[in-house]
Amino acid sequence: MAILDLFAQPDAGDLDELDAYSRTVSGVAERLIPSVASLRVGRSESRNAQGSGSGVAIAADGLVVTSAHVVAGSSRGLASFSDGGEYEFELVGADPLSDLAVIRARSGSALAAAPIGDADSLRVGQLVVAIGNPMGYAGSVTAGVVSALGRSLPTTDGTTQRIVDNVIQTDAALNPGNSGGALADNRARLVGINTAIAGFGLGLAVPINGTTKLIIGALVAEGRVRRGYLGIAGGTRPLPPAASDRLGRKAAIEVLEILGDSPADSAGLRAGDLIVEVDGVAVTKSGDLQRLMVGAATGKALAVRVLRGRRDVNLRVVLAELR
Repeated sequence: MAILDLFAQPDAGDLDELDAYSRTVSGVAERLIPSVASLRVGRSESRNAQGSGSGVAIAADGLVVTSAHVVAGSSRGLASFSDGGEYEFELVGADPLSDLAVIRARSGSALAAAPIGDADSLRVGQLVVAIGNPMGYAGSVTAGVVSALGRSLPTTDGTTQRIVDNVIQTDAALNPGNSGGALADNRARLVGINTAIAGFGLGLAVPINGTTKLIIGALVAEGRVRRGYLGIAGGTRPLPPAASDRLGRKAAIEVLEILGDSPADSAGLRAGDLIVEVDGVAVTKSGDLQRLMVGAATGKALAVRVLRGRRDVNLRVVLAELR
């Protein structure tokens, strides 16, 4: 091969593909960088200690969503935006069990709110763009694909442990400081809040979907998230063919364990039961159940329909509050 061949120009088709990819990423960056803040967080345990992270403006009046662990131990800090604006912020509410928090920046002018998408519409292999402030470098943009969907992220709040389901896995490069930043689709819609680095080329983001929208709404309204408590451990299981045909769906939630003295225990649920409906709503995965628990009133009685062997069993479960 001649040396000059190494420097041969790519054909027009290759250039068109590269330009299309570049245009998409650049378009997302131009739309969302103004919405992403660099956060400096004062820690209450030490007067001079500071943490850092990112946040995404979701409303023009100063509401910014970030990761709960970014603002843990603090109720105030400073939010800096790409237009040079720096605003003090205060904590509105945090939910360690979803690793989401909402802060309010005291801005004198309207913030550029990010368009809100729906992570439930994502597909593996789809282009995503991460925007944040890794290592203090504001407005940093990386791109990659959705590597996997439905990952789980363990979270804790004191002695309470929970699994955040349907977490997005991406190979878009994430580094310390990206936490709380935006994960966007190719139309510049916010579909995730970057939360963790699980390894090289393996980043995780909390999805923006129906459940997390309820959580964010509860944080804005009450500063906390109330959750109903059933007291089960479960996971998705395919339904037997006959039950699948009869119910018109392919899966249900299998009860793997019942916690003692829990509402589920008192109602008579058993390990091995397949939960197919809760309060008339079909459920096929634990995320469906968690969505119904967000904001559920303590003492509310839920009708729970289970498949036990070949029999349909209807139970009444009185919710407690998750603490």
